[in-house]
Amino acid sequence: MSAGTTLAAELAQAARIVSGVAAGKSLAEQFGDYQSDAQTSRAALIDLTHSTLRRYGRVQAIVRQLSARGRADERVEALLWCALYAIESGRYREHTVVDQAVKACTVLEQWSAKGYVNALLRRFLRERSAIETAVAPDETAMHQHPRWWIDAVRNTYPDRWQACLAAGNSHPPMCLRVNRRRSDVQGYETELARHGMSARRCGNDALLLDRPVPVDRLPGFAAGHVSVQDLGAQRAAHLLAAAPRQRVLDACAGPGGKSAHILELADVALTALDIDPARAARISPGLDRLGLRAEVRVGDAAQSSQWWDGEAFDRILADVPCSASGIARRHPDVKWLRRAQDPTSFAGRQLAIVSELWRLLAPGGRLLYSTCSVFAEENERVVESFVGAAPLARRLALADGQPAQWLPSAEHDGFYYALIEKSA
Repeated sequence: MSAGTTLAAELAQAARIVSGVAAGKSLAEQFGDYQSDAQTSRAALIDLTHSTLRRYGRVQAIVRQLSARGRADERVEALLWCALYAIESGRYREHTVVDQAVKACTVLEQWSAKGYVNALLRRFLRERSAIETAVAPDETAMHQHPRWWIDAVRNTYPDRWQACLAAGNSHPPMCLRVNRRRSDVQGYETELARHGMSARRCGNDALLLDRPVPVDRLPGFAAGHVSVQDLGAQRAAHLLAAAPRQRVLDACAGPGGKSAHILELADVALTALDIDPARAARISPGLDRLGLRAEVRVGDAAQSSQWWDGEAFDRILADVPCSASGIARRHPDVKWLRRAQDPTSFAGRQLAIVSELWRLLAPGGRLLYSTCSVFAEENERVVESFVGAAPLARRLALADGQPAQWLPSAEHDGFYYALIEKSA
């Protein structure tokens, strides 16, 4: 806790946010509306909310095991989940968390819940080993994902499903993409070391930091020498392999990371498209920082009549909307907000987008299909369905020799890529 903040206030605010997620609101939406004050630290709130949500089923199972009275008020339930994380995190003294959680009931105007919260948390401290044993058979508690999600990953990746789920509960790595136009990987690695930061090279333009740092601490960030981008996301520009003077479309481009990487690698005429005006508005400032330019348009990739000028593209990146199941550790509310039917629903939208974009691709051109999902319904099945129905479509091997599907790991998030060529 920083000077002026209290854990009680932070637990109360975290409980409001987590209960909002349980009610269907995203973390981004709630943090976008959040106004910082003297009583709460934004960094502490991010830790309390995100880490609690990464424990999805575990904290719920523990509360169910401890509570004899059934579900409490939604904010009280969420307060207990956040307090359990705080206890297990080791960041605070255990009895301090209990005391501050009780005080948080007053902040939440849940005065009658004080005794309940106090008794439940103290019982957890007394009986932790027995409680751990009791919840161990619960797969949702063990793997901290919804049951349908566990089943889907296990069925698709029978040899890797446990590692995939475990990675989805971890803290994400911080990977940098060095801007080739303003620096080089070896030189920037040396510059990091000069500033007391260690990293290792893990891709063509990538450095993986040993410890995450705020972006304003990165040397040369404001001058456009480097960007933060996951290693899995960095595959896109290299697999698309756009050549100088080609017309390139980055569909669903916001906030612009992949567009920037494409432009760093080649002098192309790039159109960056996004359906969301707010996401589209973030593209140009990011490119300006890097010394790059693109034509930014707002429009639906599945409705090209809204924005297309009629001239075909040589390369198209179809980074389609998806379940975000491959980046759930960065957005842990996804595990709460997604439903079992969502991957199939996304697949319908994805196929519609690819089918429309295919019309805009020049003969001999290439379309790179991309998602940040691990669900086969959104990935391999969409590509197989499209290629099977499009006479001129031919799927190509990926130039890096890597599999189409990357599952989340210690180095990168979960991404899927498929390269499709239109016969001339």
